[in-house]
Amino acid sequence: MASFQAAPGTVLITGTTSGVGLYATKALVDRGWRVITANRSSLRAEAAAVRLGLPSGKPRQLQHLQIDLGDLDSVRLGADYLLSVLEEPLDALVCNAAVYLPRLSKPLRSAQGYEISMATNHFGHFLLIHLLLDNLRKSKRPVWTGRTWSEEPPRVVILGTVTANYKELGGKIPIPAPADLGDLSGFEQGFRKPISMASGKRFKPGKAYKDSKLCNMITAQELHRRFKDSPILFSSLYPGCVANTKLFRNTPRLFQILFPWFQKLITGGYVSESLAGRRVAQVVADPEFGISGVHWSWGNRQKKNRQQFSQELSDRVTDPKTSRKVWDLSMQLVGLDL
Repeated sequence: MASFQAAPGTVLITGTTSGVGLYATKALVDRGWRVITANRSSLRAEAAAVRLGLPSGKPRQLQHLQIDLGDLDSVRLGADYLLSVLEEPLDALVCNAAVYLPRLSKPLRSAQGYEISMATNHFGHFLLIHLLLDNLRKSKRPVWTGRTWSEEPPRVVILGTVTANYKELGGKIPIPAPADLGDLSGFEQGFRKPISMASGKRFKPGKAYKDSKLCNMITAQELHRRFKDSPILFSSLYPGCVANTKLFRNTPRLFQILFPWFQKLITGGYVSESLAGRRVAQVVADPEFGISGVHWSWGNRQKKNRQQFSQELSDRVTDPKTSRKVWDLSMQLVGLDL
């Protein structure tokens, strides 16, 4: 059997000031990759990296870019700047950043007037991906096949969640409601005030997060369908339940104490930030993950030395009619259909 070994490349990762994104940054830097981070604050990203022992002041290995994914203008400016200074094409893009604000009584709005969970988690990433596709297509990361050198395809990797997949137990939890975009009437009506949900229904902050992650997973599938002839591989993943990440910092204090315990001792779904970061790095870098259209998982219940597998997705993620509609309406709402 041939031994595949790909050379390190250059990756852009969103949301690296803590949690999975920070530890994915470490895992990839440890592999020799050049990592460019994208965050609202470059200073916070640098400080977090330094606390984790990552190199400081070495832009050839670790560089920090300021992008507020909740502001489409910031996404455009950040992407333009990145493309102007890149000496070599990106080899991978990791869409990791997310906001989760389950205690809101009324929606917060982005700079463009959209509900903040959907604006940051979906619209910002949707626009960023499109702005960087042409650059990613130029990637030529070498890989040794055991007999000769070849090229490893570039990758777009999107962080998904079990709570957006109705095929899994976590996706069926009725509180506040399962992820469901309805008829997308909220998108069709422009998604601005007073509309705050994709379905056009009453605002539910926890569900708004789930719906935005459902859109992330739909985007990965639709990218795969639309760009089958592209050299780029598109996939999503659920690395396990990282129950102590700062994603949950806006939940009640008691929840923050009990949730990791519950996931460790009751569900068995808990994974550390470090392990989740290493799993993201695998999907970015390893040849065995070089399959487009897959949603990678290690299972809801963690088992020692379990290998990755392709997780079955519900119709809410894979339905081609819904996916096309999400795509077309998202293109309009981020200003790409002009």
